[in-house]
This record gives sequence, C-alpha cells and structure tokens, in this order.
Amino acid sequence: MSAVTWTVTGTPIGPLLLAATDEGLVNVVFHADEKTSRRALERLAAQLGSRPVEAAETPVLAETVRELRAYFAGTLRDFDLALDWSLSGGFNRRVLRELAAGVPYGTVVGYQDLADRVGDPGAARAVGAAMGSNPLPVVVPCHRVVESDGGIGGFGGGRETKRALLALEGVLPQPLF
Repeated sequence: MSAVTWTVTGTPIGPLLLAATDEGLVNVVFHADEKTSRRALERLAAQLGSRPVEAAETPVLAETVRELRAYFAGTLRDFDLALDWSLSGGFNRRVLRELAAGVPYGTVVGYQDLADRVGDPGAARAVGAAMGSNPLPVVVPCHRVVESDGGIGGFGGGRETKRALLALEGVLPQPLF
C-alpha cells in the first residue's frame, strides 16, 4: 500500500482530478467538480487501500500539471510521466500500453486496428471496453481511438471533450462553438 496524493487542475476541457502514488500518475478524472472528485477519491481509496491526501506539490503531480499545461498550449506532444498501472490489468493494460506507445500525437487508430496490434483480432469490442476503463485519459490517449467507419466513437469525458482533444492535435477542425 503506497500513499495516494491528489490535486485538481483547470484545463481547457474542464477541471481534471489527478492522483498519484509513489510509482507515478495513477488516475485522471474528467469534470472534477466537488461531487465527481469525492466519488473518484472514494473509489481510489477502495481500489488502492489508501485514503488519498490532497497535495499538489508532490513531484509527480507537479510534473503532470506542467506537462498538461504544455500539452494544452500545443508545445508538448509526448507525455513523459511515470505511470502507475495498478488500476488496469490483463488485456486492458496491454491495450492501453500499446495505445500509449504506438499511437502518436495527431493520429488516430480504429478499435479493430488496436485489437490487431495486441494480437487479438477478434477483440474490437473488448478494446472499446478497455478505452472505457482507461484510468489515465489524456495522458494515455484513448481519445485517439475512433470507429472504423470514420465515426468519432464514445468517450468517458464526453464526445465534445473528445472532439476538442482531437482538434487540439489537428485531427479534426476546431469546433465552431
């Protein structure tokens, strides 16, 4: 059981709750208002066996905030953060690691293509489930996974958030409003 620290930071897509352990960034939560943050922190406490403590000045959290600011400013394309994968396992972890390592900024991949990359060609729907369970969105870029017919697909942070992230990376035109 390692200590869990957290902070909330403002971004152009809304407030993000960031949580870290001694291993690295462990969780990113969209729309981190008070109610959402409280539920996320309770869930983290149950999953990790340690009550999260607010502490924005830890090295991992400070670096995460710095890199997120650079990403949203358009000056960072690749996150270089220590990640704690303890909230993901098995197939989901394999898919998320492949996504993080193999789908660069400004590109997209289909659910089926990602299933093929991890050696499980019949698992396109399971890839969708892995994206839905991603504990590290934005940093592990599940927004870059789209439908094979060109549709944007679903997204835990909402479709408008996904569109905004893809527009930031130059994949889609900037939203008109």
